[in-house]
Amino acid sequence: MRLDPTIVGLILLSALIHASWNAIVKSDSDRLLSFGIVMLTGTFIGLAAVPFTEVPAPEAWPWLLGSVTIHVFYYVFLLRAYALGDLSFVYPIARGLAPLLVALLAGRLASEALTGTEKLGLFLVSAGIVGLAFARGLPARGEARALGFAVLTGITIAAYSVVDGIGARLSGDPLGYIAWLNVLEGPWVFVFAALRRGRATLPYVRAYWWRGAAGGTIATIGYGIAIWALSMGAMAHVTALRETSSLFGALIGAFVLKETFGARRVAAAAVMVAGLLLMNLRFG
Repeated sequence: MRLDPTIVGLILLSALIHASWNAIVKSDSDRLLSFGIVMLTGTFIGLAAVPFTEVPAPEAWPWLLGSVTIHVFYYVFLLRAYALGDLSFVYPIARGLAPLLVALLAGRLASEALTGTEKLGLFLVSAGIVGLAFARGLPARGEARALGFAVLTGITIAAYSVVDGIGARLSGDPLGYIAWLNVLEGPWVFVFAALRRGRATLPYVRAYWWRGAAGGTIATIGYGIAIWALSMGAMAHVTALRETSSLFGALIGAFVLKETFGARRVAAAAVMVAGLLLMNLRFG
């Protein structure tokens, strides 16, 4: 099931957006508070959107609440991974695991099957993404914990992608599902950060609120596009395309955050692009 070119373009935009807000969080002096502001911004955007959307259908709410729970674990694992490893190492591993896991879950839960060519393409996408992370060789001893949290992050990404894809389809209004997801999942990271940081919270918010607000705005738009796409197309295809954010993340890590890059990562990116072509172009 190939995706419509319009959907492909929007997913690629979502991928660039996702890598950008992750770079904002990774580069901040206090990642926990920065992430908290990002998520709180999503809550405000969701509240503003709720009056203009339909309330999700009753059968979508178990999936919606399940997604909120999974996202909490995702945030914990992601922040720990960023505390322990580089963006260009952690990000591709976490995102690279998701397409394969989504294909397995979507096949079981949503009866989505892939052709042989699409399976090969999906394998190449994941191999290329993980290759971006391991371009410097196997992780050093000090990177083992970062690798572990990156893997846990990838598992939660796959889980919430499938849950949100099914939930949005059952909701009757994907935009309403997106709005309520932002409302329900948004405040908790900021509340936790404020409890941890105490008196340091207010000075930080006054000085850097604009960074978190910018990150939160683009994060909300980016994942909103992703959920809409998951409700419209095959979840394995959508996830594979969205994980091109790994390439954007590696480029941002290299050229903005000044992390190591090289020819091996260029080769890994070429493998990823080849996989995407196999999945989304018609041959013969």
